[in-house]
Amino acid sequence: MNKKFFAAGFILLVVSCILFSCERDITVDLPEAEQKIVVEGYIEQGQKAVVMLTKSASFFAPVDSASLASYLVLDALVTVSDGITTDTLSLTIDTSYYVPILYKSHSLIGQVGKTYSLKIVAEGKTLTAVTTIPQLVPLDSVWFKIQEGRDTLGYAWAHLTDPDTIGNCYRWFAKRLHKDKHFLTPPGSVFEDKFFNGKSFDFAYNRGTEPNSDAEDDNNDERGYFKIGDTIAIKFCSIDRAHFEFWRKTDVQINSNGNPFGSPAPIPTNITGGLGIWGGYAASYDTIIAQ
Repeated sequence: MNKKFFAAGFILLVVSCILFSCERDITVDLPEAEQKIVVEGYIEQGQKAVVMLTKSASFFAPVDSASLASYLVLDALVTVSDGITTDTLSLTIDTSYYVPILYKSHSLIGQVGKTYSLKIVAEGKTLTAVTTIPQLVPLDSVWFKIQEGRDTLGYAWAHLTDPDTIGNCYRWFAKRLHKDKHFLTPPGSVFEDKFFNGKSFDFAYNRGTEPNSDAEDDNNDERGYFKIGDTIAIKFCSIDRAHFEFWRKTDVQINSNGNPFGSPAPIPTNITGGLGIWGGYAASYDTIIAQ
């Protein structure tokens, strides 16, 4: 028996030496990609259009307070048109957005069912995009339910009746009043009616978190949960197909970040001449008192 163990150990040692002797450093020269303008723009019914503009960065570009400022596009001519009225957006500061320096319309207000064209002229480039604010599909009801095995923690639930027209797409936002600065999206915040067209059903979402949050409840067992005592504002949106595909693929890439088996894939864009998304939201709002 001891001879067998000795033989097995000797073989393992030999194989290990062979493998380690084959190691070598590999340097990969990544080609320098063309820098492009990145758009994140929205128009919601009853709200002004907002557009955030940045520039893409190379893979190994520095990410710090000094470099981030250099990625902002602050001298663009941005216009939005509904086919009748064209509004020129002004550069402004609004801390309710992740990128607080943004372009906002003056008089153009989003309306359900209308199509909006975006045009951006910046740094010698012209970018265009088109989006639609779909018909509003509000939630039938919303409630809080404690997750099994959790004393005070749970998820936000909703009941939805999907219209009997194939192709409806949705996005879910929520925030805790007096706790969260922004409406947050959990992983998988978008979904379509491919498998439940015309059906009524219940569904639930966990709590989204601020990027790089240092809040205590984002770094302990409460992460991802709502809690008894929370007042939860729900923002449920109908979105068009291009808007849905952008966020669906973005979620996939975010969730596979760091996964050695994940495959990188380009994120679709509806921006001609640049990257990003110009999307319409038909939003309905509800409130849950978690109790």
